Amino acid sequence: MTTPNDFQSRADRIEVEEVEIRRQIDKVVEGLRAKDLEALKQLYTTDVVSFDVEQPLQHVGIAAKLENWAKVFMFFESVTYEARDLTFTVGDDVAFGHAFARLRGTLKNGAETSGMWVRVTYGMRKVDDTWLIAHDQVSVPLDILSGKGVVDLEP
Repeated sequence: MTTPNDFQSRADRIEVEEVEIRRQIDKVVEGLRAKDLEALKQLYTTDVVSFDVEQPLQHVGIAAKLENWAKVFMFFESVTYEARDLTFTVGDDVAFGHAFARLRGTLKNGAETSGMWVRVTYGMRKVDDTWLIAHDQVSVPLDILSGKGVVDLEP
């Protein structure tokens, strides 16, 4: 029989898990700012599937994900990444979340770029008591008439 205390215990546990997941996303922000591929590697499952804004349609595995970040680091002298309105739904060993995110900074040529806001979805999996990103998807809205992405919107 389920008691009110069981529900409170589950709610407390989910709250603790969400705090841990948010810490992992904070580590992504820190890893990007530091341009630290090794730190980023620790935040993804080895079989991560990423639907990023650049080709191809999917990037599979940690090496492919890190290659995407390495490309960012080739173009940027300094990187700032921010996430707004981050929301998660948490289960026992899987969670999903969504946010608006922006990558901006100083390019290698010294030019400042304000970046663009994108929509990001995270699929998380708990592996050996650690929440890791198993899937991410980044997208921009599409202007149906022109067939082009809309990159000047703000949350």
